[in-house]
Amino acid sequence: MVHEFPVRVYYEDTDMGGIVYYANYLRYIERARSDWVRSLGVDQNAMREEDGVVFVVRRVEADYVKPAKFDDDLLVRTVVKAVTGVRLIMTQEVRRGEDLLFQAEVTVVCLGEAGAPARLPANIRHRIH
Repeated sequence: MVHEFPVRVYYEDTDMGGIVYYANYLRYIERARSDWVRSLGVDQNAMREEDGVVFVVRRVEADYVKPAKFDDDLLVRTVVKAVTGVRLIMTQEVRRGEDLLFQAEVTVVCLGEAGAPARLPANIRHRIH
């Protein structure tokens, strides 16, 4: 499963040199994951209220390859790498055209109300496969 999410670099995303500030790539990939979950028909508010579980990022391994700059049109590509009972592992790339700018492997886990690992609801697991 592949999801693509467009991002435009705004002035507020950049440092004094007009280069995207490194932490903003994490914001871009977070937006892309949220959009991907929404596109699957998953309401994260309902998941929290009805199932008592939420998604949280457990781990990010990131590589900054090339800089993005003010006013660039970027595309965040999300690919599911693995799904377990409580964990999703995704690869995410940020590209400007054909140029790879940033890539990350992100592990997201499902937590219950007490903060302990919880099983991903079955209806969500089925939508991801």
